[in-house]
Formats: sequence, C-alpha cells, structure tokens
Amino acid sequence: MKKKELPFTTGLFWDIDPATLNVSDDAAFIITRVLMRGTMQDWNFVKSFYSPEKIRNSVTDARYLDKKTLAFCSVMFSIPLNEFRCYTLRQSTPQAWPY
Repeated sequence: MKKKELPFTTGLFWDIDPATLNVSDDAAFIITRVLMRGTMQDWNFVKSFYSPEKIRNSVTDARYLDKKTLAFCSVMFSIPLNEFRCYTLRQSTPQAWPY
C-alpha cells in the first residue's frame, strides 16, 4: 500500500525524503520547518492538524528559529522571548559578527 503524501509545498522538505515523515513522530520538525519556510497553505494545514498547545510546545522547545519566526511566535502565542529555548541558546552563545 502506498503511503499517503502530506499536503505541503514542494521543496519544503528538500533535505529529507518527505515520504518518510510521520506527522505524529516528527511533529516538532514539521511545525518549525513550516513556520520558517512554509506557505500560508502549509501553515493552515499545521493549524488544522496539530493542537495549539502542541504547536506552542514545539516552538518553545525548538533549538533554532530565525529572528522573524521567533518574533511571530512570541506575538502569536503571547510568550515572552526569554521562554524560548532558541532565544536563550542564542544569548548564551553570541556570534562574533551579528550580520
């Protein structure tokens, strides 16, 4: 039996085989990838499939979110920046050049 393909934008998961993704086991990976690189259609699928609590927990536990995604999630879920794991990791290991 052929595995059902997920309704994500082509190329969103360029670094892995999308057929190997499991929506329950790989939820954190899928959520963070869609937030950083996905389209509105991808985001709507994530919101319809995962609970707000699951999305919130995934983004607060993420090791990396770009600055724009971090700001969006902070406002969207009303979470202070210092409660995000990626923000505290970024603060503890600053870059030599912030460009």
